[in-house]
Amino acid sequence: MLFAAGLGTRLRPLTDTMPKAMVPVDGRPLIDIVMNNLIRQGATEIVVNVHHFAQQIIDFIVSHSWSVPVKISDESEQLLNTGGGLLHASSMFSDDGLPILIHNVDILSNAPLQTFYRENLQADATLMVSQRDTQRYLLFDDDMRLRGWTNIATGEVKSPFKDIHVEELQRYAFSGIHMFSPRLFSLMSGYPSAFPIMDFYLQNCAKANIRGFVQSDLKLLDVGKLNTLHEADAYVKELGL
Repeated sequence: MLFAAGLGTRLRPLTDTMPKAMVPVDGRPLIDIVMNNLIRQGATEIVVNVHHFAQQIIDFIVSHSWSVPVKISDESEQLLNTGGGLLHASSMFSDDGLPILIHNVDILSNAPLQTFYRENLQADATLMVSQRDTQRYLLFDDDMRLRGWTNIATGEVKSPFKDIHVEELQRYAFSGIHMFSPRLFSLMSGYPSAFPIMDFYLQNCAKANIRGFVQSDLKLLDVGKLNTLHEADAYVKELGL
């Protein structure tokens, strides 16, 4: 699933007239680069959620011939956030019980997605992480089971474990790439229509097998910010995307 419904507020004024998925990078819409990378690395079907300037994304997708089926999960009436968006699209995925690879549309990376997918089929969810300087970190135990989240700038901690000791846990930065087993949809019962997937992971990591996967040598660029957009053209060339 490709998350492409966001408002792209960090890319204003560009996103005052287009969705962030259509922002040009190296002469191509961002969504074109990410979708072709997903297909090249083995995606057999893609579901794209849309909201902000949804028709621009829909028109782009239907005007191209893709080598795999591409489905649109329309959130035009209400932006459902990442968790609600995934739940809304749940009926669009193949009924084979296999995990869903989830990728943010504004993430460019050299991540070996096919290998990541093959090596993490058993967990309920697997979050690709790396050692990267940031203010917000996911917290894992020595077995790479998710235990919580912290903002080191504010000291805020989120965790279902009452006796959590942040200093004893491993800190890693989230990549925006993760795997989600359909088994977890049952735990979303009772959630509101719109909710963040990360909040869901953090609220349920005590009862589900939610793990981190450290991707070494990960090169990643978040193109969701204006201050990184100017780097993206060279980045795409460097990574061969």
